[in-house]
Amino acid sequence: MSLPTPSAAHDGDRPPRRASTEPLMPGGDPSAPPTGGGGKTAPRMAQERTPTSFADADADAGAGAGRRSVIPEAVSRPSGAPARGNRPSGPGPLAGRPFAPRPPLPPPRHAADLPPAHTALICAALPGLAISTEQGQLTGQGLEGFYRSGRRLLSRCQVRVAGREPLAVQARMVAADRVRFVGTLRASPDAGPDPDVLVERTRHADGTERITLHSAASRPLRLSVEVALGTDLADLGTVASGSPGPELPASVHDSGLRWTGPTGASAVTADPPPADALASAGLLRWGLELPPGGTWSVELRVRPDGAGAGRAVVRGATSPLAQATATGDDPRARSLLHACVEDLQALLLRDPGHPSDPHLAAGAPWRCGLAPAEALVAARMALPLGTRLAAGTLRTLARSQLSGPGPHSGMIPGPRRDAGAHLPPGCTGTEATLLFPVLLAEARRWGLPEQETQELLPAAERCLQWLRTAVGDGTYLPDPQPGGPLRCETQAYAHRAALLGADLLDAHGRPGGPGLRQWAGELRTAFRDDFWIEDLKGGRPAAARAPDGRLVPHLGAGAAHLLDTGLLGSGVMAQGLLDRVRTEQLARLLGGPAMDCGWGLRSLGAREAAYNPFGHRGGAVRVQETAVAVTGLAAAGYEKEASSLLRGVLAAAEAFGHRLPEMYAGEQRTEAGSPLPHPAACRPAATAAASGVLLLTTLAGIRPDAPAGTVTLRPLRSAPLGEIGLTGLRVAGAPFSVRVSRLGLAMVEEAADGLQLRA
Repeated sequence: MSLPTPSAAHDGDRPPRRASTEPLMPGGDPSAPPTGGGGKTAPRMAQERTPTSFADADADAGAGAGRRSVIPEAVSRPSGAPARGNRPSGPGPLAGRPFAPRPPLPPPRHAADLPPAHTALICAALPGLAISTEQGQLTGQGLEGFYRSGRRLLSRCQVRVAGREPLAVQARMVAADRVRFVGTLRASPDAGPDPDVLVERTRHADGTERITLHSAASRPLRLSVEVALGTDLADLGTVASGSPGPELPASVHDSGLRWTGPTGASAVTADPPPADALASAGLLRWGLELPPGGTWSVELRVRPDGAGAGRAVVRGATSPLAQATATGDDPRARSLLHACVEDLQALLLRDPGHPSDPHLAAGAPWRCGLAPAEALVAARMALPLGTRLAAGTLRTLARSQLSGPGPHSGMIPGPRRDAGAHLPPGCTGTEATLLFPVLLAEARRWGLPEQETQELLPAAERCLQWLRTAVGDGTYLPDPQPGGPLRCETQAYAHRAALLGADLLDAHGRPGGPGLRQWAGELRTAFRDDFWIEDLKGGRPAAARAPDGRLVPHLGAGAAHLLDTGLLGSGVMAQGLLDRVRTEQLARLLGGPAMDCGWGLRSLGAREAAYNPFGHRGGAVRVQETAVAVTGLAAAGYEKEASSLLRGVLAAAEAFGHRLPEMYAGEQRTEAGSPLPHPAACRPAATAAASGVLLLTTLAGIRPDAPAGTVTLRPLRSAPLGEIGLTGLRVAGAPFSVRVSRLGLAMVEEAADGLQLRA
């Protein structure tokens, strides 16, 4: 029976430089020793030999090599504000201390050296990738090729029919893991201007390609078909650097060809087998006769062979992600949700030692391994699709948690991440450690079974203990530790972790909850004094406080995290760091033209120094931060600003074929314009795909409390997309469907037995 809702108020980062194969340092500090306090080696987090990208470009190399981190002319704390704890404006352990020194490093590669990815058609079914241009022919140039676990198994696959290359007429992604190319040619001498042979190629990320010829000629055609193959067996990091090396010599093997190099071997087999296989030319050849209207096909299979074969990911029979669908007035919602679920599925990985624990790679082509912070962010945003992904991600990262004595004990290791021109690199390990208890607490609300919650609770407790230890007797959490700046968004992460962590501990009778709440209250009081810059326009939150107490005043998308407070029980959102007046001012700023470019939220305001519409932290639209802003604004009741940002991302998604990249240029939207792609952005990207899920489910405002057997709905009353229905979601372990009318009223259409709608 349908229940009406009660009427109530309502994942660099620079482009990649090299493979990330070394252990990630505790706390992301490149000067830190590679072992934790108990002698535990920091685990390897990059699971593929692929180059790092925006979020972990500074893993062990250190961001900003060759340049100084810039703290602009900053604004002082209002006179008379008292110093408190580790607030660096007064005497204290951080006062006047510089940022941690960095060892000298080779100059980084320039982004211009990277092969562009924005025009590539990327098929993903990790650990497999197939990267092509719209021409369809694999020529070995740039990123083109079939990859397995970050190694290029085949770089060249060129088809000729009757001695000529087909004319490319269409290239289209038909799913996240496959692409279809269509070419034509004139094979009959009397065919005139009309093509009479259609060449169709369907390329799969798993290493399969099917080539099909269709004849439209009025008489039989005798044709030769040649496929020229080659590879360098280069890893993706080497390909990205532009120096993959020469092609390897081929040998005839089985019904195809084989290549062997120092790093392994690969082979291509053909079905039906070729009439001729010429190893010296890397050529397979068939002779055939096509009758009028006839069809002929050959299937090529690319696989690793012998030593050095790529790790195969064990895939379960069922996906951890519900196959949710959207219907309603705006057809773009259906296309976006479908593409987002497909992209998330394509980026799934499983630990070979623990195949029941799925987690997400950060993105393709640059980041096909596990990035802890991005994996947690994406799993949290994808909770409406079920809790299995969250559970697998948490278990995987719990195994990497540092133990033993020392300041890093309890931390989830993660690399440093470039923070743009205004701040030194931050630590993704800090973000991941603070996200761990948040994801566990919210996954429990969405229906994570109690047994799994209790198994993961000790790891969450260690994360919370690390937080209290890192803060010490002070008030704020430096990032990175020690001696780093006090970042606004890091304080938001820490405050949310404390409140949701305390809720989690109390629910299981564990100690520590009251202390976390007390510290969160002290942080709230201090933050409102120390991180707000007053001006004639109503003020703004500071991006950070430098160790000497100066405020870093630039306005960026990081401020949106102040609105992301997290979900407590009974559909209640946790308290934020800002009061109501300052929350309203922040909403105006995020919804203003300096931040909302019409395609989403700029990562840096257009009026700020160092603004660059293509800057990954300097003005580009990062989809993850836009989704955070939309959900936070909606929860706080600022629907006009939330709706504008949501419609902007939906329009951008349509321009990108509904497959959202992790970022795109923050240029102002114009009539009949399109968003400009970022040439080095991952696409698909886990946080972008999960953001699409979150944006659409935000329209219904679903706030479950599975332990209490209730769900609360807080839909956007303005119904910015008109009527929308979401089916196939999961709440409390069962299918959940909801519909929002054009009047902004929500109705539950399917739910778990016994789940009650809460006012």
